[in-house]
Amino acid sequence: MMMMMMMSEVNEHRIKSNGIWMNIAEQGTGPMVLLLHGFPEFWFAWRHQIPVLAKHGYHVVAPDLRGFGDSDSPISPSSYTVHHIVGDLIGLLDHFGQEQVFVVGSDWGAIAAWYLSLFRPDRVKGVVCLSAPFARRSPSISTLQSYKQMFGDDFYIAQFQKSGRAEQAFARYDYLTVMKKFLLINKTNMLIAPPGMEIIDYLETPSYLPPWISEDELQVFADKFQESGFTGGLNYYRAIDINWELLSPWQESKITVPAKFIIGEYDIGFEVGGIKEYVSGNMFKKIVPNVEVVIVEDGHHYIHQEKPQQVTMEILSFIKKFQ
Repeated sequence: MMMMMMMSEVNEHRIKSNGIWMNIAEQGTGPMVLLLHGFPEFWFAWRHQIPVLAKHGYHVVAPDLRGFGDSDSPISPSSYTVHHIVGDLIGLLDHFGQEQVFVVGSDWGAIAAWYLSLFRPDRVKGVVCLSAPFARRSPSISTLQSYKQMFGDDFYIAQFQKSGRAEQAFARYDYLTVMKKFLLINKTNMLIAPPGMEIIDYLETPSYLPPWISEDELQVFADKFQESGFTGGLNYYRAIDINWELLSPWQESKITVPAKFIIGEYDIGFEVGGIKEYVSGNMFKKIVPNVEVVIVEDGHHYIHQEKPQQVTMEILSFIKKFQ
């Protein structure tokens, strides 16, 4: 209840950016901090960070990315490339007259934050990314083919490719159950369904809630996706090979802005998928030379919700260095 009261201080409205209407939540005044959510979330995923960052003297802006929440949701997957998403964010910065901002992203929001930093480093003071590290583009094999080669056709991203398939599978459950299956995920191995099974059926529905989220908060997510549907969010996955084609001019490019990468030790694929070796080794630091890596003990995928105080303090300690 206290969280809902704090959220009432958030100013939520829509702005026009890059040809679409974007819904944004904002609070506070001062240097801008842009918070970018992932799948399946919307701006409310940052409910713990927004009031604290605002209280520390920042203008916090958390948009619903295109396809999510109350922002426009174009139908075609080809409208969900990283160029579209970064275009939306540049339009948002221009709307507020901001030359440079701090950017924080989780999951797909982290990917958006990395590419905003790559395409327009002049607009980014510093970037904090959660869960999804910046990855080198393979010059010879597309992203989807690479995933299929490594993890097979029942890897969740492969299953998400066909229009309508995941939506139909999700529809076998009520929206609250779908949210529980994703947001409370505690699998540490790569998300690969057994043959003949849809990933949503493979994901468990926990019998009790962890202490970091309430039924009411999960219902907020469920209600929002009941309004918007899942196609917009799934289109991010359906555009990954279009991204691979479009990103060839940036082959071997580096993220040069100051960066912090935060990941939970029990995030999906961290131990078994090679992410730990990648972010702790030289390859990640080669393409993101100014990065600090933080591994959150006992953290899973949605660490900004699961470990809000620790993640918020990591964000604050980083952005205060570069003000």
